[in-house]
Amino acid sequence: MINIPKWLKTFFMFNAGHTYSNLSRLFLRLFTGIMFLQMGVRQMTHLEEFANVAMGSMGLPSESALVAIIVLEIVCAVFIILGLFTRLALIPSIGVMIYAETVMLAATSVSSAGQMFIFEPGYPIMFIGIFAYMLLAGPGKISLDYLIAIHTISEKDDDESEVLEKA
Repeated sequence: MINIPKWLKTFFMFNAGHTYSNLSRLFLRLFTGIMFLQMGVRQMTHLEEFANVAMGSMGLPSESALVAIIVLEIVCAVFIILGLFTRLALIPSIGVMIYAETVMLAATSVSSAGQMFIFEPGYPIMFIGIFAYMLLAGPGKISLDYLIAIHTISEKDDDESEVLEKA
């Protein structure tokens, strides 16, 4: 029989029952939010080059539609990073990534300028999966959503206690 040191047993037994789900949700939010933000800022800074690629291969109707998509990416990324209206911000983000994946599947050839801005195959699917997880799991306790929820619940409890005192 193998003799396992007691400290090793307690280390794994202690950690088996304690998860760091809130910290891991924060890390996932920050990591994917920064990646999403970086993508939007890069597209915004090279708007003319990206507009030429987008009008040709992506089939967007106008440059204003492209700007709207980029602004949507940046705003949603900031909300995801802050944990503010997270689930609401994830819905358009998933839509943008579904659109990006369909464009990638439909594109037969991508110009060299377009390769700088368009993901490699599989990246939009990865974002969709991560966003779907965050949509189901929520932002966690280390977020502005949680602080707003706590504030709302405490105000509601105060209102109920005031009504009970008057009755």
